Amino acid sequence: MGYWQKLALSLVVVGSLTWLGAPAIGQEASKTPSGNKQAVTDNQLRTFAKVYVAYQRIRQQYEPALKNAQPPERKRMQDEANAKVKMALSTQKLTAGEYNRIFAQVNGNAELRKKALKLIEEERQKG
Repeated sequence: MGYWQKLALSLVVVGSLTWLGAPAIGQEASKTPSGNKQAVTDNQLRTFAKVYVAYQRIRQQYEPALKNAQPPERKRMQDEANAKVKMALSTQKLTAGEYNRIFAQVNGNAELRKKALKLIEEERQKG
């Protein structure tokens, strides 16, 4: 398994912390396919899109160099990339666990995925 797959998997596995921010009053939540999952608000989806775009940019920055790096340099670069991913999460006040919960719900709900893709594209246009 490559580094980026391991990093993505670690984002999926990590974290059982709860969401730090509360949705705005009156904000409608997206429906989830399962009644036992917490709904994703528009604000949470927007935050998810920001972190998703940041992660993709970090990946694009480091992936080419990581392919050719030797073990000591590779480790340093991986640590640096991981720190940037953690900073992107922290900047948006999102835990890895919450990111993964939203990611899973986006993948399992066509309507939510459509909204997420629109927000991701808007974030890409900003940067």
